[in-house]
Amino acid sequence: MTDIGCALRSGDWLTAARIKSYSWILLAFTMATIAGWIALSDGLIDRHGKPIGTDFSNVYAAGVLTLQGKAADAYDPPLQHATEKAVFHGRDVPFFGWHYPPFFFAVAAITAMLPYAGGLALWVVSSLLAYLAVMRAILPRPETLLVSAAFPAVFVNIGHGQNAFFTAALLGGALLLIERRPWVAGILIGLLAYKPQFGMLIPVALVAGGRWSTITAAGITVSALVVISFAALGGDVWHAFFQSMTFTQNVVLEQGGTGWEKIQSAFSAARHWGADVKTAYTVQTIMALSLATGLAWLWRSEAAFDLKASALASASLLATPYVLDYDLVVTAVAIIFFVRHGLACGFRDYEISALGAAWIVPLLSRSVAGLTTVPLGLMVLIALFALTLLRAQGDRASEISGHARIAQA
Repeated sequence: MTDIGCALRSGDWLTAARIKSYSWILLAFTMATIAGWIALSDGLIDRHGKPIGTDFSNVYAAGVLTLQGKAADAYDPPLQHATEKAVFHGRDVPFFGWHYPPFFFAVAAITAMLPYAGGLALWVVSSLLAYLAVMRAILPRPETLLVSAAFPAVFVNIGHGQNAFFTAALLGGALLLIERRPWVAGILIGLLAYKPQFGMLIPVALVAGGRWSTITAAGITVSALVVISFAALGGDVWHAFFQSMTFTQNVVLEQGGTGWEKIQSAFSAARHWGADVKTAYTVQTIMALSLATGLAWLWRSEAAFDLKASALASASLLATPYVLDYDLVVTAVAIIFFVRHGLACGFRDYEISALGAAWIVPLLSRSVAGLTTVPLGLMVLIALFALTLLRAQGDRASEISGHARIAQA
């Protein structure tokens, strides 16, 4: 084996000093890019004619409509787009659709109580702090905040004004608390219903692991959110939401309105390579069933909980046909639980290199897919999930072998 091969296998190339250096470089690049992006904008419109915070403009506009008593209009593309333009004083900004369940209007309305810049700052800063706090709680080490903040998906998420920090904080927090405070974990999982596509496999893991308290708390939380939204906004808004799902599925997902290179799913990869919609859904379904099988086995097993948590985080991203590169912030949850297990029990061959690849891939995935159609983000996520299952199996085999040696002695 070559020196490079040996280094990749052992992970010796990724020293603590290099981790810190790479993190500081990427963090400095992120901060400089964001500062330049804002400085070169014209009235909160960037050089490409898009609002600063791009996708956040749909959240803010939906909040404006909510405060006006017209929340259901957010699900009507022409009315939503007209409101987005009005936010920027009639400037012809691109349309960014509102696709969230009605209970998320509460968050949108809070941001719309401030001027756009203030609402965006509140949205980004509060969610970023929540994400960083959860990462630090999972792995309380001095370098955690630096590495988590420098994670390239952080830059992508900030650039899009998206909500992946909330998603990562809720999922990471739930997994952190599930053994000590299962009801609180269930509440956090219930709040994840604002992004329902990421909850497809959570019930599989919870049922397989017998986490009934968490399941009950999650069900109560979702039910409460639905009831409160009905009481506050009326039934028409739910009717509008369900009607809008056809537009979301057909235009945004199936026709690739978002851009195949941005979506990091098996469905998108198949469509990018020329497959028809039915074939792409078949590929995605096979992927989801395979993930569910692996998760069920893992969560029923006696494997370390850190590996179960890591696998659920990566599987949650892989199972949905609609996962964008900014959603890869959730990969930080998979990485940090795996790292916590590795620091406690030691790392095996290729694990450190695989974790390094998972950390850097959000910086490269869109560009690589756009230039070559190679779904790098998807491939790395699959590798991380598979490696987690292999680690659990390897740990179990080592434990059995150790018991056998003790018995023989």
